[in-house]
Amino acid sequence: MGYALNGIKLLFAGQNNIKIQGVIGMLVCLLGWIINLSSLEWIIVLFCIGWVLSAESFNTAIEYVVDFISPDYHIKAGQIKDISAGGVLIISITSSIIGIIIFLPKCIKLLLGN
Repeated sequence: MGYALNGIKLLFAGQNNIKIQGVIGMLVCLLGWIINLSSLEWIIVLFCIGWVLSAESFNTAIEYVVDFISPDYHIKAGQIKDISAGGVLIISITSSIIGIIIFLPKCIKLLLGN
């Protein structure tokens, strides 16, 4: 547990993307509280937040390993890092679509006063 907590600390200390994603996750939770998500909606939203943050941590770890193994530029090293970042993007887009499906109707309803 100590190593895992240290890993999370290192991740947030050294990576701007995870900080941005963490802030977005907190804002999403605040909005979810405001619009009163159901239990199932909370489960889905929290899963998506955890999914994105975990993907970013794996991406960061892969980048660190690639940089350690291949400190000089190599096309394959760049491709590995690009593919890993692409995985995070896929998860982020999917989570955003899920968020739109859950939040948009509730926000429209709230704004229209229905």
